[in-house]
Formats: sequence, C-alpha cells, structure tokens
Amino acid sequence: MFEQLFSALPLVFQFNNFIAVVVGVIAGILVGALPGLSATMAISVLVPFTFGMDPLVALGMMAGIYNGAMYGGAIPAVLLRIPGTPAAVATTLDGYPLAQAGKGGYGLQVALVSSAIGSLASALSLMLLAPPLASLTLMFGPPEVFWIAIFGLTSIVFLVGGNVTKGLLSACFGVLLSLVGADSITGNDRFTWENLHLLDGINVVVVLVGLYAMPPAISLLEEVLPEATKASMRLHTESIWKAIPNMLGYWKTWVRGSIYGILVGILPGAGGSMAGFLSYNAARSDSADPDSFGKGNPEGIAASEVANNADTAAAMIPALTLGIPGTSVAAVMLGGMMIHGLQPGPMLFREHPDVVYGFMWQFLASGILLFFLGGSLATNAFAQVLRLPRQLLGPIIMALMVVGVFMIHESMFDVYLMLGFGLIGYAMDRLKFPMAPVVLGLILGEFAEGNLRLALRMSRNDWSILWSRPICQIIIVFTVFVIVWPMIKKMLAKRKLRGGALAAEMEK
Repeated sequence: MFEQLFSALPLVFQFNNFIAVVVGVIAGILVGALPGLSATMAISVLVPFTFGMDPLVALGMMAGIYNGAMYGGAIPAVLLRIPGTPAAVATTLDGYPLAQAGKGGYGLQVALVSSAIGSLASALSLMLLAPPLASLTLMFGPPEVFWIAIFGLTSIVFLVGGNVTKGLLSACFGVLLSLVGADSITGNDRFTWENLHLLDGINVVVVLVGLYAMPPAISLLEEVLPEATKASMRLHTESIWKAIPNMLGYWKTWVRGSIYGILVGILPGAGGSMAGFLSYNAARSDSADPDSFGKGNPEGIAASEVANNADTAAAMIPALTLGIPGTSVAAVMLGGMMIHGLQPGPMLFREHPDVVYGFMWQFLASGILLFFLGGSLATNAFAQVLRLPRQLLGPIIMALMVVGVFMIHESMFDVYLMLGFGLIGYAMDRLKFPMAPVVLGLILGEFAEGNLRLALRMSRNDWSILWSRPICQIIIVFTVFVIVWPMIKKMLAKRKLRGGALAAEMEK
C-alpha cells in the first residue's frame, strides 16, 4: 500500500493536476463565503464540465473546492453571524461576538489555521485508515446509527447553555421540519399540505439562510451605530505569522477536534455540522472558563473549524472503500468518479491505484494550499467586510440570500420559504431561542427516524434491538453522560462554593 501511495505522489505536482487543486481551493473559499451557496452545489455544477478532463484534474478540483468551501463558510460566520455552509453553524457562536469586540481578523486567522490543520489530519486519515476502517463501518447498523444521531441532538441541546427548555424546543422544531415531505419508506406525504414543492422535504440550505442570514441583515438596517461602536469594529488584523504563536495553546482542541471530525466523517450521513458541535461541546466542557464560550472565545472557533474540516477527506473513506458516501458532497464526488469509469469499492484500490492514491495526495495538498491561499487572499480581503456601511451591507446580504437560495432549484418557492424562516429566525433571536439546535434537528431528524424504522424492521418490531447490542450500549452511556455531566458539574461547583464559605467562616 505504501509503495503505491508514494509512487502516486509525483502525479500531484504535474502542472494540470496542481493548478486544478489551486483553482479548486480559491473557488471553494469564494463559494463558502457566499451565504446560500455550498460545496455540494459548486461540485454539482462542476461535474458535467469534467467529462473531457483527466480524472486527477477533475478530482483535484473537487478536493480543492471541498476543503476551500469548509473554511470559506467561516468568513461570514465570524464577520456577520451567517454561516456560509451548514458546517460553520457552531463557528458563529463565538466568531461573531469576537468580531463585535473588534477582533474579527484574529477570529478569521484562528479559523484558517484550524481549518488547515483539520484538512491535513483528514487527508492523513484517508491515506492511512481507509482499508482497515472499512471493516469498522460495517459494524454500525441502523440501531447504532440511530443512537449516534440521538447523541448529536442531545449534545447540542445541552451545549447551548442557559435555558435547556428553549434548546429542547428548538431541537424539536428542527426534527419536526425534517419530517416534511414524502416518507422514505412508505412514500406517504407528510406535512406537505398537497404542495408539490414540499414533496422532497425542506432543503437545509433554505432553513440555514433564513434563520441565520435574515435576523442579522434586519438588525443591520434597524440599528444606527454610534461612532464608539464603529471604532470597536475595526479588525486590527496583524500578520498571520505573528498570530500563530498566540494559537499554540489550542493544540489540545485541535487534536481532539480532528479525532471527532475523522470519526464523524467515517460514519455515513453524519456530516461536518455534527462534528463541529461535538468538538465545540467537548472544548467547552474541558475549558477552565466554560462560561466564556458563546461570548467570543477563540477556542470555540478553533474547535468548530478543525472538526468540520477534519470531516472532509474522512467522509471519503467509506465512499472509496464501500461506495457509501459519508456526506452529500462525497456523494456528488462519487458521481464524478463514476463518470470517469472509477467504480468505488475495494477493487478501486487494485485497478486504479494511481488515481485513488493521487486523489488522496490532492486532499493533502489542498489542505496546505488552504493555509497559504487563505492567509494571503481570503483573510485579508474578506476581513474588510465590516468596514462597509451597515445600511449598504444589509441589502447586499439580502440580495445574496435571494440569489443563492434561488439557485438551489431555480424556484421562487424556496425564496418565499427562506423569507418565512427568516421571520421565524428574527422572532427566535428576539426571544433568545438558540437556532443551532433547529439546524441540527433538521439534519439529524430524518437520519434518526430512518435508521430507527430500519432497526425495527430488522427486529420485527422488537424494541430491545436498540439497547441489546454492545455498540448501542456504549453510545447510550455517552448520551446519558452528556445529559448528566452538566448537573454533576453544577453540584460540584455548589459544594466547592459552600466549602469555601465554610472555611472562611471558620477562619473568622
């Protein structure tokens, strides 16, 4: 394996293949930075144009777009609280408060370095773990995948802090949205009200743009900032080489987040959103100052971005070895491979080792290029967005929202739906309801329901299949731990406080 791996390395440095990765990374950053657009959409548009290309040229451009878009989504997430991609939702939690404090440039630099590290870790996992981990993914059947989804939903509900009831209601709203459309098993319509546009369900990008883009865009038009506040929005961006030493303390977050991203990427269907939230939750729980998360802690950005970028190449592990795409982007990339006569599966490594291992090197190269191209182009250019007048920025964002959502299906119904969710998001923002659980509920709701029903069909409606399998039991323990741990921490904090007060009284 390693002989074939290193023999494919020179292919990456061929002019056409290398330029394809460079173009892909730049295009991906731009796509990710535009709210409403996504890597899936960009690669879907690209695939028909790759018919006459060499396979490695086409695949290199796809790998570059994938990694570039994952970082690009952090740019509006930090500067405008609008996640450019679904995976950047967790980045908004600390990115936007950091930008409001006048440190948006540093937030983007943290996102860039974390994204590059996650991309490199993901590419290495694809190179080293694809064959052995193929057998591991076969151990996860519908019951295990159901509990993985429940674990993800539970984590985000208890992650939001503050009012758990509001977090739970938001998550339930997201799960309810995931039920809209034709039933995947019976084909019956659910909550469509005989509207043909809803048969395929509600697109996550429509919800994402509506909930996250509309409230801040309206706020930009509502508020007239005093000069003191405008001054605080100056980014004070310094050289990234000077900023990197300040980030070295995040190394534990980078390592942990990379592991989360890789593991989530290997599980089909989970995606970068779940990886980002799990990593963020772990960083918050491990922090000496968990209350600072959600208020502009750069470590929250690092946790989210390293995990959602570590998901990229890892999602290709089950795709290349088993033909099971880990994400929607991986599914589109599989389609691109099949156009070029590359059939995913174990035989792919034997019949086309130069292409498959060259593709792995291209993922690694795109992670390296992401750091240099992002540092020299995206961070310095896009970090100036906050300097635009707010009265101008609001209409620009709304125009991008409408264009981006319309391009999904070229349907005005999606635009109207987005505007409706924008009003809901505006109300939730004013009532202090967290919006992150809505998005994760939409993403994981159908995922959980489908696997629950498959598990019950496997067991002929015997519910014990959900807790009788060893891997299910392990995931259940982790889920219960996520619920109980905040309560335990509060009890320990109260005891420590009482103990300190008692010691003070005894000293008196």
